[in-house]
Order: sequence, then C-alpha cells, then structure tokens
Amino acid sequence: MEAWRRLRFGLAALVGVLVTGTVGYALLGFSLLDAVYQTVTTVSTVGFREVHPLSAAGRVFTIALILVGVGTALYTFTLVLEAVVEGQIAELVGRRRMDRRIAGMTGHVIVCGFGRVGRNLAHYLAGAGENVVVIDNDPARAADAVGTGVHVVRGDATTDEVLRGAGVERARVLVSALDTDAANLFVTLTARSLREDLFIVARARIESSEAKLAQAGADRVVNPQGIGGARMAAFVLQPHVAEFLDVVMHDGSLEFRLEEVPLPPGSPLAGRSLRDAHIRDSTGALILALRDAGGEFTTNPTPETVLAAGQILIAIGTEAQLKALAAAARPGS
Repeated sequence: MEAWRRLRFGLAALVGVLVTGTVGYALLGFSLLDAVYQTVTTVSTVGFREVHPLSAAGRVFTIALILVGVGTALYTFTLVLEAVVEGQIAELVGRRRMDRRIAGMTGHVIVCGFGRVGRNLAHYLAGAGENVVVIDNDPARAADAVGTGVHVVRGDATTDEVLRGAGVERARVLVSALDTDAANLFVTLTARSLREDLFIVARARIESSEAKLAQAGADRVVNPQGIGGARMAAFVLQPHVAEFLDVVMHDGSLEFRLEEVPLPPGSPLAGRSLRDAHIRDSTGALILALRDAGGEFTTNPTPETVLAAGQILIAIGTEAQLKALAAAARPGS
C-alpha cells in the first residue's frame, strides 16, 4: 500500500537524520552518548541546553540539523498517526459493513468456534453455497475467519447479545463447535432459550456429554473422534462402499449426489404411492429411504409405499434430477 511505503520512507529518513546528527556531533568532539543525546534533543525540539558549548561550526551544523531533522520528525509522526487512524477507520468501516450484511441475512448457518472443527465446517458449508456467520472470541481466529471470506462476529458465543448479533433469530442452523463440552453446553442452552425452533448441532468431545447436550436442547450431537473411528473402521471393512459415500457426499468428482427433499403440506406427491407418483420416470431421481415426522426411517421403500406430508425423501441423482424432484414436491407444481 502507498501509505505503508511512505511510512517506511519516513522512518528511514528519520533514522538517517539521527545517524547523521550523531556522527556530526561526534566529529565536533562530543562523546557517543553526548552526541546521541544532543541529536535527539535537537530534532525533537525539547529545548534543553547544549551538552557542550558549541563553536561557530557547531552552531551552523545545529541550525542545519534543526531545519532538516524537525521537518523529517514531523513528517514521520504525521505518517505514523495517519496509518494508525486509517487502520482503525478501515477496521471500523469493515466491521459496520459486515454487521449490515449479517443483519440482512436469513436462513444462514451460525458456526460457534473457528478451531479445527469449526474451520473445516465453515469451509465446507461456504463451498456448498451456504451463508456462514462465524462467532469466535479469539482475535487471531476471528481475523483468520475473515480472511477465508465468511462473515464473523467476535465475541462470547454463550451470551445473548453476541448470538443476536450473529442473527440467531433469522438463522436456519446453529453449530456449536467450541473447544470444551461445557462451552458447547452453554451455547446450546442460550441458543435454545432464544429460539425454540432453531436446529442446533453440538460438538461433544467425550461420550458422557452427548446426553447432556441433547437434554440442553441440541437436535444433533456429534462426536468427531467417534465418527473418525467409525469412518476408519468402514475403510477397513468396506473400503469401496465408504469411498463411494465419501465421493457422493463430499468429493464432488461424481455427478451424483445424495440429498434430502421434504414433502410439505399440500405437496402433489403426498397421498400417492411411489408407483403412482412416477418419481423415477419424471425426475430421474431414485428414492433410497423415507423418514417420517417421528424420525423413523423406511429404507428401500417398495413401490406400494404411500408418501405423506411431513416426510423427508432421501434421494440420489444428478443435480438436475434432484432439483426436478424438489420442484415436483412443492405445492402447486
């Protein structure tokens, strides 16, 4: 930046003046300490008396040092002040701009904590096209999150004020991925008290905390260590199945995707059997499972299975096929 280039030039010029002044006074017979002292007091216009009486040559040198040094010092001080003020203003303007964008969001995902889990989660969600707001109290983590392109609220995620600042009233999902189970428990309790209908996913580090987080209001509790172990075991026992699911869910190198499609009230598919709905023929998507309002799964449903409003269809297909299925499930289609 131009401002930082000018600041570096000003600091270099000031150092050059101080070195020149010190050398000049040393040549006039001053000791090194006295020469440095005389130079600093002269350039800074403090106005102390001379360390030693000055000859005519010394007075001429001092006049020249004042004319050059004082101007250089003032110029450098102005640049330093300008850089500080500009940095603060830029940070303030950026913070307000981000606050306005967050205030206009709806249906976004709030991620509490930008550690190892939160960072990967935010990266994946942002890559999937989700609006993500990260909450973290650590300045370095918050700055790092801003650098990744997500929206950031710096503060304590366990407080009402910070969660409201992240738009918890309008969010679709909140994920608590802080470093301790106690902190995640507080976040879950606070978020649930603010929004009864908010979908909350909480991270658990130890197994005994999972039930407590669920009791506190978390809709889903995830233990990354447990999932990591199960995933490694899957690669040992069924490597091809595990890799296929990884590619379909996360990799993006295959055209096919797994997706959930809700059947809202009034959906033209509700009340019809899979055979009569002709989902495979009309959309190309394949229904792998159904989940009812009570959370029960029906896997590999038969053609005679009747669809009902409130169910979730678990389907596989291309992006276009899944979009066609979602359109067919909407009321009025």
